[in-house]
Amino acid sequence: MPYVKTTVILLAAAAAAFAADLRLGIIGTDTSHVPAFTAMLNGDAAPGHVPGARVVAAFKGGSPDIDESIRRVDQYAEEVRAKWGVEIVPDIETLLAQVDGVLLTSVDGRVHLQQARPVIAAHKPLFIDKPLAATLEDAREIARLAKDAGVPWFSSSSLRFGAIGAAMKFADLAGASAWGPGPLEPHHYLDLAWYAIHPVEILYTLMGPGCASVTRTSAPDADVVVGLWKDGRIGTVRAIRPYSDYGVVAYRAKEVVDSHPKAAAAADYRPLVVEIVKFFETGKPPVPNAETLEIFAFLDAAQRSKEQGGKPVPLR
Repeated sequence: MPYVKTTVILLAAAAAAFAADLRLGIIGTDTSHVPAFTAMLNGDAAPGHVPGARVVAAFKGGSPDIDESIRRVDQYAEEVRAKWGVEIVPDIETLLAQVDGVLLTSVDGRVHLQQARPVIAAHKPLFIDKPLAATLEDAREIARLAKDAGVPWFSSSSLRFGAIGAAMKFADLAGASAWGPGPLEPHHYLDLAWYAIHPVEILYTLMGPGCASVTRTSAPDADVVVGLWKDGRIGTVRAIRPYSDYGVVAYRAKEVVDSHPKAAAAADYRPLVVEIVKFFETGKPPVPNAETLEIFAFLDAAQRSKEQGGKPVPLR
């Protein structure tokens, strides 16, 4: 009898802990982030488990004119349903009725404003996976709607919280050069937002906000974007095609520091997922919304510089 009683108590405690978890919904199952994030949140016994929240529902979404979307949307939806018990729902409204917060993970930045509108109207806190939007105007409209409704949100690349960002922050940073993959996607007006958002986010992780103007040089295999900060520092991003690893050179007052190759190669989403759960628990974004919007102003200025043949362009 003592054994049975102990088992019942343990089961009850486990059930109570499960019930206390925040219920999250996913919009857009067309990125590998969906099964990766869900495994960390729902896999209680899995290495790297992040407690405190569970994915309970997902709306597939998908963009038929983007190959990376349409060939993966059903595959990842079925994976999280079969492995982790996530309910696949027919529309966003159904999803919102079942969740405490939303992960907007659609790979296509063009649909983010449209998909964010009902989430904000339902007053659900919102994490928006990269890219925040496809244009600066859409990014600002998401921020305006959320501010007017009092809805907390944030968006970030996982690289902000990874090994490079953690190791390369220096109080005496005089400038930095970041590099990473920069494949382009023709449907996104801000073409660097599609993938080069990652090295741009690394640059901002180290430099912080305050960029005044941007100059972009484009070639078939790479783009180099040079940002001039208001305090005189210079930060650069090299977006390499088709793909590359990630890295940083940090220019300090008395030395130059390279990021470690092993740190650059490590693709670890767990630090980001930890921040996502904290955000849903507290309503406090780990990245200031103003900085995220400046990153998009940086991308917008880079696009306009490209269109103007590489002339320096101020941030809007």
